[in-house]
Amino acid sequence: METARPFLTYLRKFVNLTDDEFTRCIMPISKIRRFGKKEFLTRAGEVEDHFNFIIKGLVRKYYKKNSHEINTQISMEGHIILSQESFHSRTPSEYFVETIEPSIFISIQYDDLEQLYSQSKKMEHLGRLVITHTMMLKDRWQMQMVKMTPRERFLNFVMKNPDLLQRVPQKYLASYLNIKPETFSRFKHLLRSHSRSIHPPKPGNSHSLSAA
Repeated sequence: METARPFLTYLRKFVNLTDDEFTRCIMPISKIRRFGKKEFLTRAGEVEDHFNFIIKGLVRKYYKKNSHEINTQISMEGHIILSQESFHSRTPSEYFVETIEPSIFISIQYDDLEQLYSQSKKMEHLGRLVITHTMMLKDRWQMQMVKMTPRERFLNFVMKNPDLLQRVPQKYLASYLNIKPETFSRFKHLLRSHSRSIHPPKPGNSHSLSAA
């Protein structure tokens, strides 16, 4: 139960779910899955069969265009990730879902989730709210991609996810933010310069810029 506690906390954002309802209805169909670094949850061409909540780790979703990997989602602890269209339509996925770090998930299979919906109006309502929420997040992100400049996208992302700048390979982030790799590197350099101007080195610090 303790491993699954973050999932219960997440679901409670949508409905008033008791410990008993979670233990009785959701836990029996939930499975803890563990993956190493750079392991696939889903490959393009497969039908997505799992709804995944990230307990620990970092995951990306991407598709291939010629020789390039186009990242469309990068998610960490406390978020949902799956190939949504494939999961709901039962058609082959166009996406790969791959871990960036060793990761732990709570996963629910499609058939089990459908059976849960058929048995409980409250659970069906919960499922609809979760799906609606993920769709809204996706639409919001797509609008940011259209309205924001590359610099604005970079700064917005860094302000909201400062730790991911260290955890996620730069090439993945550049692709996700739709920023050219060389531009992304320049933004990172400017960010470091800005940080140094706010927090200048102390006297005697070996990294002093006085000799530059």
